[in-house]
Amino acid sequence: QVQLVESGGGLVQPGGSLRLSCAASGIIFSFYRMCWYRQASGKQRELVATISSGSTINIADSVKGRFTISRDNAKNTVYLQMNSLKPEDTAVYYCYALRAITGSDYWGQGTQVTVSS
Repeated sequence: QVQLVESGGGLVQPGGSLRLSCAASGIIFSFYRMCWYRQASGKQRELVATISSGSTINIADSVKGRFTISRDNAKNTVYLQMNSLKPEDTAVYYCYALRAITGSDYWGQGTQVTVSS
């Protein structure tokens, strides 16, 4: 049974930081491209950051310079470090795993991030 479990969300003031974690089980983690998406209320889900199995990183322009993504294959965990948070970063953040060669993909349940004073 595959599970992606996000943690680390919460309420933070503008300018603050949070680190999200996504722990994976039931997959060979190192084979997967890992991604963070977010979905604000009333908006479409958007891609925030990706890290390939070879640790190539892509960051959305909207968060570039503020967010970073990393992975620890020994812990089967991907992280999203979010700095200089803004109210417009408020959303549910989802972890997504993709192994393109097989078409296998999985979503986490999401974690709420609220940026407000």
